[in-house]
Amino acid sequence: MDYFLYLTQMCGIFMILAMGLNLINGLCGQFSLGHAGFWAVGAYTGAAFSVFTNLPLPGFIILLIACLLGFITAAIAGLIIGIPCLRLRGDYLAIATLGFGEIIRIIFMNMDSVGGPRGFTDIPKLSNLFWVYFFVVLSIIFCANLIRGGYGRAIISIREDEIAAESMGIQTFKYKTLAFCIGAGMAGLAGVLFAHTTQFISPNNFTFMWSVIILLMIILGGLGSISGAIIGAVILTLLPELLRLLGPTVSEWRMVIYSVLLILLMLAKPTGILGKKEITFSFGKKEKA
Repeated sequence: MDYFLYLTQMCGIFMILAMGLNLINGLCGQFSLGHAGFWAVGAYTGAAFSVFTNLPLPGFIILLIACLLGFITAAIAGLIIGIPCLRLRGDYLAIATLGFGEIIRIIFMNMDSVGGPRGFTDIPKLSNLFWVYFFVVLSIIFCANLIRGGYGRAIISIREDEIAAESMGIQTFKYKTLAFCIGAGMAGLAGVLFAHTTQFISPNNFTFMWSVIILLMIILGGLGSISGAIIGAVILTLLPELLRLLGPTVSEWRMVIYSVLLILLMLAKPTGILGKKEITFSFGKKEKA
């Protein structure tokens, strides 16, 4: 039971990560490969706060403060990398953000105060299913309202045609930086929840491959779709574990099967499962008079 509870919590954490990257890559059209770096910043910030401060406060208050600090520090990291790098485009931006993610990982690997290569231990288990999905719902509401507002429309216009958006008076650099900071902050929030769920983090938790996996989540679900990011996060979190449960023979080949299934799914749905569509719920329609 604990194992399935853990998987459910991890699904929620990856939903937040995917929604954050979807804001950068899917809605703003900026190709970032450093999301694991922002995830690491939030995880280590939140863990350091809860371990080293020893404040005489209830656990949920400490978690909320840690989440706020994780969001802010990751957003500041996003601002620091975004100001010089967002003047780049396409592959150049991807390489710059990839380098940032690796720099962050190496910094934490050489910081003995947070465990260095051995990892950060003794993190209190403050996160649970309620808090993870509380922040998932909060992230969905925030992203949905951002997209509907003027800021969201400006960000989407940059994705569609940056030159045309700039010619219409939209300050493209400002909105790209805003999207980058918010996406990075959401990764930091997910990092805090991750650290207080696993109770142990190490630099190996935040390698370049995790940035690729989070990118695959939003591509699989559909770039630009909040619902797609959530679906992609659930599929790519659960699929490897479900293959593991099918027995030792399947377990040995699970990563190969996982890769083949992904290729087949992308061939069948090249724009992702939902494309740019969103799942909406209607509770009946009013009859016309």
